[in-house]
Amino acid sequence: MRPTWPKQSSIAVASPTDSKSAKLGLTVIIAGLAMLGPFSIDTYLPALPTIGASLGATPIQMQQTLTLYLLMFAFMVLWHGAISDALGRRRVILVSLALYMLASLFCAFATRIEMLWLGRALQGMVGGVGMVVGRAIVRDLFDGPVAQRLMANVTVVFAIAPAIAPVIGGWILAFFDWHVIFFFLALVAVVLFLACWRFLPETLPPAKRQSLSLGNLWQGYHNIFSSPEFLRLSIALAACFGGFFIYVMSSPVFLIQHLKLSPQSFAWLFIPIVLGMMLGSAINGRMAGRLTPRRTIALGCVVMLVATIANITLNTLMAPRLPWPLIPLFCYVTGMALTMPCLQLLAMDLFPQRHGMASSCQSFLQSTLYAVVAGVVAPLLWGSTLSLALGMGGFLCVGLLAFFFSRAGRTA
Repeated sequence: MRPTWPKQSSIAVASPTDSKSAKLGLTVIIAGLAMLGPFSIDTYLPALPTIGASLGATPIQMQQTLTLYLLMFAFMVLWHGAISDALGRRRVILVSLALYMLASLFCAFATRIEMLWLGRALQGMVGGVGMVVGRAIVRDLFDGPVAQRLMANVTVVFAIAPAIAPVIGGWILAFFDWHVIFFFLALVAVVLFLACWRFLPETLPPAKRQSLSLGNLWQGYHNIFSSPEFLRLSIALAACFGGFFIYVMSSPVFLIQHLKLSPQSFAWLFIPIVLGMMLGSAINGRMAGRLTPRRTIALGCVVMLVATIANITLNTLMAPRLPWPLIPLFCYVTGMALTMPCLQLLAMDLFPQRHGMASSCQSFLQSTLYAVVAGVVAPLLWGSTLSLALGMGGFLCVGLLAFFFSRAGRTA
């Protein structure tokens, strides 16, 4: 029998013990769905040179497996939310997980780089469903400080993915062939499918669903993308995350070439990152209801600014060696995690009748930037640790300007 979720307000769900347990379970499921994207990107990073040698592909051709994934990811997240607004959240998630499993198996059996490109593009088409629809589920059920705390808790769990994914990939590569990495991703999709089939409720009743007619879709997308406030908040989120994402996309060069580490040593980069995200998300959850979202975002911006200045200074004055290049990254992602839940909710709350579509449009803007980072910016900057630090500073400046020119940045 399908699970159901009681129709409750944020006040009603805050006190009963069973509701707290249900919220914890929902947090884990939504975080697990959101983790699928980072797992798709990070798990096979340690194997890029090995896969390239096996398929006879150049480093640039292997980098395009990331770019193709992100481009398809960016294009399809534009539609995931609207489809879930029309058909319901649960159905869209289950179908997408099944398709992701098949795409991962296609990658596992690739014998040419062209097959891997196709498989990665197929993964990208459905890899963003959990992130987009998961945020819509949160807004279906909760608002105010309760929604902010749940989003912060999701970020804490979600933060584990970038840390453990490349570590898992590195150890799989140490004992097995690279194909097993994609078998592992297929297994992750199967586990998530079974968990969602058993425990994930449908949170959007038929009475609140939107039509998929062209006129309705056009009106919705036009209203969202023509909103200067939505664009500023979404750009602020994407740019601040971009300052960190260039290190993820450059991690094989950053760790193996600049820091002289092995493919099994990706934990040196990703463990400080996950700890910073967990710390920032935990602080965000504690601040919910005590500080306004604007003040919480401003606090995170200050932390990121200090971390960026320290990063540029360290890489100017000294050669890269552990642990110094990683300390500013820890501080930066702490500040970033402070800002993310509030920026996401502020943007989505501008369109209360279209949470799924608003989440899709926000994710589309973010993912488009990330595809540019993976295919263009990261290769241009990974030649030195100083250029990476300056790239972080450039992205942060764009994010700060976008936020402080928004109404959310000017009002309490």
